[in-house]
Amino acid sequence: MDLKEIQNLIKFVSKSGVSEVKLETEDFKIVIKNTPDVKVAAVPPVAPVVSQAVPAAPAPTQPAPSERKAPESTPESAKEDDSKYVTINAPIIGTFYRRPAPDKPPFVEVGDTVKPGDVVCLIEAMKLFNEIESEVSGKIVKVLVEDGTPVEYDQPLFLVDPS
Repeated sequence: MDLKEIQNLIKFVSKSGVSEVKLETEDFKIVIKNTPDVKVAAVPPVAPVVSQAVPAAPAPTQPAPSERKAPESTPESAKEDDSKYVTINAPIIGTFYRRPAPDKPPFVEVGDTVKPGDVVCLIEAMKLFNEIESEVSGKIVKVLVEDGTPVEYDQPLFLVDPS
């Protein structure tokens, strides 16, 4: 991990509101505390401890482009088009994956019909892959997130036409 990645991780932790993050590999251990007196402490490795994965450093920069896309479209047409659709939102923070494995097809494609309980994607959080199920029935109209990118809590993932 280089200095730039560490700096990006610090920025992500400070923006996320988390009070403490620990990241440990074979080479190093980093503890980032979001308190006024301690920001980063680097310690040589000690006895093995359960490693915790933190969303990759690009997290602060990735959501910004998707947030900028909405104002670029004409506000009236966007509100009219999206108002008839239901969104499937991220229930947790993590990394969004459309496929169960890199060599497998996506769970859902645009045009597919889903019903409550159908798995639509995976979100990896702390090395655990969480299946995200649809809570609505309808047809997938749009995938709002790129595969392999970080997502935030309650971030829209899919647009579904319930009709």
